[in-house]
Amino acid sequence: MTALDDILGALPAEQISQQVGASPDEVRTAAAAMLPALLGGLQANAGNPAGAGSILSALAQHDDDLLTGGTDLSAIDEQDGSAIASHIFGDQQDEVVNRLGALPAVGGSGAGGDLVKKLLPILAPMVLSWLAGRVLKGAGDGGASGGSAGGKAPAEPAGSPALPRGTGSAPGSLDDLLRDVLGSAVGGSAGPSGSTEGVEASAGFDPGSILGDVLGGLLGGGRR
Repeated sequence: MTALDDILGALPAEQISQQVGASPDEVRTAAAAMLPALLGGLQANAGNPAGAGSILSALAQHDDDLLTGGTDLSAIDEQDGSAIASHIFGDQQDEVVNRLGALPAVGGSGAGGDLVKKLLPILAPMVLSWLAGRVLKGAGDGGASGGSAGGKAPAEPAGSPALPRGTGSAPGSLDDLLRDVLGSAVGGSAGPSGSTEGVEASAGFDPGSILGDVLGGLLGGGRR
């Protein structure tokens, strides 16, 4: 299963639909369009050592089991989700929201943008939980990087924005595993040909176009 399958499978679409004023199908379709952008934004951040360290520190402070058995909307901290999305996209967040909202699959401009804004704080914690489960548990199982959870994450330059986290210690040097997981997740959401079987057919859009057209060069340098 891909990251998209895992997260969408745990999405509490019925609960969310009542909160955001959209149908469950509209919620699922919009989420399927937004998740590749969130994963792609994290991948762009992880391309920079300081950005990777920020993500790893955040993963250590977030629930890695949020998706198990389906997510309960009440278990999602939307204030935390807003902060996560803000740090992923930085000052390009409005641009990303506008481009996602303009996709026909999301409803086009106007209503589409409003739905994206409402869903971002819900989806961001789910993405971080999925990533924590893959990276931190993968490291514990002797993941690809071979990193130890007892080490220190790369130091961040003074004044650099970081993903929201608690006061606990950062996880180990897991940069390679983090990048491997995100690379597979983004590749699984949008393959080399720019399409994903099943997702494209059901949602009416090409996930590959989101990574190329929506993110484009906005996050190419990786945030710190």
